[in-house]
Amino acid sequence: MYWKELMQQCIDIGIRSLGIVSIISAFIGAVSTVQTAYQLISPIIPKSAIAQIVRDTIILEFAPTLTCVVLAGVVGSKISSELGNMRVSEQIDALEIMGINTKAFLILPKILASFIVVPLLVIYSGVLSILGGRFAGTMANILSAETFDKGLLINFNPYNVTFSLIKAYTFSFIISGISSYYGYHVKGGALEIGQASTKAVVTSCIAILLADYALASLLL
Repeated sequence: MYWKELMQQCIDIGIRSLGIVSIISAFIGAVSTVQTAYQLISPIIPKSAIAQIVRDTIILEFAPTLTCVVLAGVVGSKISSELGNMRVSEQIDALEIMGINTKAFLILPKILASFIVVPLLVIYSGVLSILGGRFAGTMANILSAETFDKGLLINFNPYNVTFSLIKAYTFSFIISGISSYYGYHVKGGALEIGQASTKAVVTSCIAILLADYALASLLL
């Protein structure tokens, strides 16, 4: 039962979020390349520096933070409303009467699934954003594909990827934990379920931004 529920949550959180993550990532990478090129107009600065800036910005900030903020809205509201509906319709009470640990059965698979799929979505977002920036740079004649690829390899610090994954795991716990809390403790009816979903999304976004600042201060 637990394994089946975990796999279902991986599908709900990960697979069904691929579309929105793909669209955002591709355009974020393209916009980053265009705006970076617009700011670096000096002939002294080599064009490969554009790829360096885009690479580090995407890996350190855009891929983990923007992806998780979007997931807080998409996944967080779903988790909160799902648990809230179960609470209001007394399904959670029925499970508890049958002797089932509802927190372990309903909340734990969501948190574990977030730990599994959110970092994968962050990696996918980073790769797609860089490809989107490369495509935009070549299509707009900002720099050639060879120059962009060269810039990606210059002064690359593997720790940036580690830092991005640390942020991804932290944000995944924030999204699933806060959303589950608000949904599990809903009292009332349909109106309260909507209010709980809104509170879960807003609180998750604020917590992600605060955690982003804290991790950057501690680990960079």
